[in-house]
Amino acid sequence: MSMTLKEYTQQELAAQPIGAWTGVASRLVVGALREQLAVENLTQPHWWTLNHVAGEPGRWTRAALTERLKQWDDLGIDFDEVFDDLVDRGWLTEDAGLMTLTGAGEAGRVRAMERNLRVHRQTHEGIETADFVTTINVLRRMVANLGGDGDLPT
Repeated sequence: MSMTLKEYTQQELAAQPIGAWTGVASRLVVGALREQLAVENLTQPHWWTLNHVAGEPGRWTRAALTERLKQWDDLGIDFDEVFDDLVDRGWLTEDAGLMTLTGAGEAGRVRAMERNLRVHRQTHEGIETADFVTTINVLRRMVANLGGDGDLPT
């Protein structure tokens, strides 16, 4: 599905507005991910919740996880609604305020992960790993140059 790109000079490419290109790329990638998550009736905040809780079961309270996740929220999400939805589905339990995924929650997370991996593979089509790594490092540097955190998320 990879298409051939028109060739441009280095000077033409260097003059391109990085904000415009990163904005288009972000909208397309995030849109494709959101579309795949919607098949499972999930939003990105659902996905983030499932992954964080799966990664550290019994560590996260609602307040701590909300604080952690709100940095990526661009939709004004009410995280308590997300947590309640996952509890109502039977995908998440809370014991003494600490969240853990159920078997159904882990199965849903794995299905969503498989869908997201399809988007990841499509996004990387025709891009060498070294080029992708260079792109990430350039973007990290730009973020840091503008006062943001250029470290990888943990």
